[in-house]
Amino acid sequence: MKRVAAKKNEPPGYATNLASEFHVLSVLHRLGANATMTLGNKKSVDIVVVRRQGSAITLDVKGVAGKWDWPADNIPRKAKAGHFLVLVSYEGKFEDTTAVPNVWVVPHTAVRHFIKQYSGRRNVSRARLLNLGRDYRNAWASILGRGDAR
Repeated sequence: MKRVAAKKNEPPGYATNLASEFHVLSVLHRLGANATMTLGNKKSVDIVVVRRQGSAITLDVKGVAGKWDWPADNIPRKAKAGHFLVLVSYEGKFEDTTAVPNVWVVPHTAVRHFIKQYSGRRNVSRARLLNLGRDYRNAWASILGRGDAR
């Protein structure tokens, strides 16, 4: 099956997001999490993680192929406890299957610190995340309930 790209050497957005969701799900299972992917195309919850009986959290996974900001127009402005944004960047190496993407795990209650408002759109700013969000880089423990969830 031939892959059709929107631009030369650029994967379609849907493929990037789907690959990002599966990457996150794979890492969570490798860490022993009880995680399940939700189905659908337009959703704000991509993965549900059951921490223990009666306690679950939700994840919204956002993926970008290059060193870009993440679109944030569909991220609710009101902070939701128990909900995380998992930001995946393939750093321009989406088609290199040996490359490991960079990942930030940000509690929804902290996302506002990284939002940048543009005319007509909102993004999670890569620059702000790199400057202020070092603690969220590979913060898988916060999803598992084993670390500082801020």
